[in-house]
Amino acid sequence: MQKEYVIGIDLGTTSVKAVLFDTKGQFVAEAERLNTFYYPSADWAEQDPDEIEESARITLKEVIEKGKIAEERLVAVGFSCAMHSLICVDERYQPLSKMIIWSDGRSNRQAEQLKKGSGKQLFLKTGAPIHPMTPFLKLLWMKETEDEAYQKAAYYISMQEYLIEKWFGERIIDYSMASATGLLNIENVAWEEEALKLVGIRREQLSKIVSPTTRLPHLKKEIADEIGVSDELPFVIGAADGQLANLGDGAISPGEVAISAGTSGAIRQFISGAAVNESEETFTYLFTKNSSIIGGATNNGGITLQWLKDLLDYKGPLEDLLHEAEAIAVGAEGLIFHPYINGERAPLWNQRAKGNFYGFTIGHKRAHLVRAVLEGIVLNLFQIGQSLEKLAGPPKKICVNGGLTKSSLWVQILADVFAQEIHLSDTPYSAAWGAAWTALVGVKKVDSFEEIKDNLPAGKVVQPNLTRHEQYKSIFKKYERLAKDLQAYFI
Repeated sequence: MQKEYVIGIDLGTTSVKAVLFDTKGQFVAEAERLNTFYYPSADWAEQDPDEIEESARITLKEVIEKGKIAEERLVAVGFSCAMHSLICVDERYQPLSKMIIWSDGRSNRQAEQLKKGSGKQLFLKTGAPIHPMTPFLKLLWMKETEDEAYQKAAYYISMQEYLIEKWFGERIIDYSMASATGLLNIENVAWEEEALKLVGIRREQLSKIVSPTTRLPHLKKEIADEIGVSDELPFVIGAADGQLANLGDGAISPGEVAISAGTSGAIRQFISGAAVNESEETFTYLFTKNSSIIGGATNNGGITLQWLKDLLDYKGPLEDLLHEAEAIAVGAEGLIFHPYINGERAPLWNQRAKGNFYGFTIGHKRAHLVRAVLEGIVLNLFQIGQSLEKLAGPPKKICVNGGLTKSSLWVQILADVFAQEIHLSDTPYSAAWGAAWTALVGVKKVDSFEEIKDNLPAGKVVQPNLTRHEQYKSIFKKYERLAKDLQAYFI
């Protein structure tokens, strides 16, 4: 019997990737195109949705050519998409401005004001933190500033919706992407009227909400011809990249936690239902009508190491700099780093947060700074993980993916701080594999999401050192206390 294949297209913030797998999860080929960023003003961050849509067409065509497979052996294509994007479009779905992305902070003032008023009540309904990353806050900024694109818009959509309308002629959004807008009531799975009223839009200006396994209509003929496929090739809508990264790592059962550790980072866990953390430390985003993902994302993952390398004007490879830190003992001789150099999402949800080194002495050298930064990234993730435990209990298994896993020292620190085995992903394509698997569920090639566990390559497992864990317990208490005290100065 001939092998069959499936593609996951990951519409990420940094790049667009199309990844070809066989239906057992084995990697076959990849095509990738980097995205352009635009920063027209302080705290603003935008991208061109047409560039990203074009990249999706090009990478899909390229990956099929690289894989050298006959189209009849291609079972389906599924989408993964970065959360929190916002595009104002006219009646013909033409963009009226560039796409605002998650890292845009222009609505910081609106977020701060809302937290003093009805913010918590909205959070409890939507599960989305009151933070400038959400389209809800972006729309509130647009309303209050009388933004021209907002005023002229017929619809307000994400990158996922933009591509699907352009390729398939349908205006729909899956549960997870809808949930991440901050406009969805996660209890009744409908657009939240109070949020719509605050931002001054109508539910008709938002898309129909559907399951992640929804099969899309036929691909438009001109798009199919350009890509070089039949317009009858099955496509499935998929979901947000966070949920799909967990799925792609097999972290989908109770107690299974996934950590993404790239430029930014996140720690997430699936739960049944849609429980919300009343202390507002973590998000709750739907995946299906009956399941959600809880977690927190940090702005400050590997970007802090690159920042430190630039700050130190270190000319050698980053790997050599990290190697220096291996000679430094746990705790970097009292030096503690809070990695809020890019503002922060979880656990602070404060875009004004600032990074901080505490505890310098004359004996500290460059390697101590590197060790402290590595530890600070992990301690921040651990603090978010503590919030997850309030809803889901202690983790039973931790899976990790992302660029930071290339540092064996960082992974060992992670194991030691969490006092858990760390299961390293054997693929850098977790979200794409999650999208591909969702497509297989959508076309009924497989029966359930859970079956993905039988179709994952085995990765390395790193064991914790419990003696070092006891040291980190004391360090974390100081880290957490300092983090709380510092917030008074984030103005």
